[in-house]
Amino acid sequence: MNTKKNTYRRALVVGQKNFAYFSLVDLAESCGVEIARLPYAMRILLEGCLRRQNQDGFSDAHLDALLKWNPESGSDRPPVPFLPARVLLQDFTGLPVLNDLTALRSTLRDEGKDPARVNPRLPVDLVIDHSVQVDAYGCPEARRINEQREFDQNAERYQFLKWSESAYSNLRVLPPGLGICHQVNLERLASVAFTERAGEGTLVYPDTVLGTDSHTPMINGLGVLGWGVGGIEALAAMLGYPGEFTLPDVIGLELKGALHPTATPTDLTLAITSRLRQLGVVGKFVEVFGDSYADLPVETRAMIANMSPESGATATYFPVDHQTLAYLRRTGRPGEHIEMVEAFFNAQGLFRKADSPVPEYSQVVTIVLDDIQPLLAGCHPAHGRAAGLQPRAGGAGWPVRFRAG
Repeated sequence: MNTKKNTYRRALVVGQKNFAYFSLVDLAESCGVEIARLPYAMRILLEGCLRRQNQDGFSDAHLDALLKWNPESGSDRPPVPFLPARVLLQDFTGLPVLNDLTALRSTLRDEGKDPARVNPRLPVDLVIDHSVQVDAYGCPEARRINEQREFDQNAERYQFLKWSESAYSNLRVLPPGLGICHQVNLERLASVAFTERAGEGTLVYPDTVLGTDSHTPMINGLGVLGWGVGGIEALAAMLGYPGEFTLPDVIGLELKGALHPTATPTDLTLAITSRLRQLGVVGKFVEVFGDSYADLPVETRAMIANMSPESGATATYFPVDHQTLAYLRRTGRPGEHIEMVEAFFNAQGLFRKADSPVPEYSQVVTIVLDDIQPLLAGCHPAHGRAAGLQPRAGGAGWPVRFRAG
């Protein structure tokens, strides 16, 4: 079978702009594989291996492993490489990463070599959110006061960050006051379809991310595959070195029915997290589908995906669909970019529709939304029983009972 990537390079015209991409649909067809059988998350990993084929760390064997992914849990699967489209840092873990980069530059300079050779090869965003202290509150000037005290107390840190942003290409530092990094990632940074200049054209491919914040998986609610890593893994990715991991099980999370008016998305999220913890999903991907999928707005999807660290899953992935496009519009992304996202994901067989075939999963877990009840989390069993409540099985929480009078 022919797996040379240039065989599958295709043109995509959106409006007045021309793009290029590497076709998963054509690759799968030429290899006798039904692309629809693969979970969407596996298709995104497959695209990354095809696009980077013959680069360091990527080979035909990795393509073959992904094309032949076996959903059977516990099957012998080989390791595959992953290099994201971009890296997300928060200040507590991101600052040491920049220190390491600067130390590498100093070493090159001492050896009489060009220090500028050490530079991020991938786009990197560093969001300052963890270090800000709340000294002032309850007044209109609280935000300004807190931000100013942050700058005053950590002046050397901000001088170093300012120098880093000017010294390194591909690095952007977002100042304090914009919000929590994984929320900023969702609302501002994620593009869903990533573009880069390639020769005389523009290459488009799925947006993926590795982040040094444990709740980086929140971005999976927008259809962007990503998860949290340590500083060493982030630094390696920044320098263009792919990480390697064994192909995981992919658990299908099927959603049916509709939430009762008294139940909230938070109740749904807690129920899903509890169910996945009982199942055991550590080191696995979870991918969501089902009759209720199309009704979930991205805000709810992001809440569920954000709890991946609590369930143990590497990522809880929500494939791109019309809700993704609607969220991009609500958050002010350019209309021409949203049009490109839709065209690209449709062309790649990555856009989920109501009649899309259900992929093969290692295991399927079904959640009936009609059964979700309002929950109180964190109640001590003795206190709950004193109030006349019985805890839910599996520690899912305490059902709320409304008493007349």
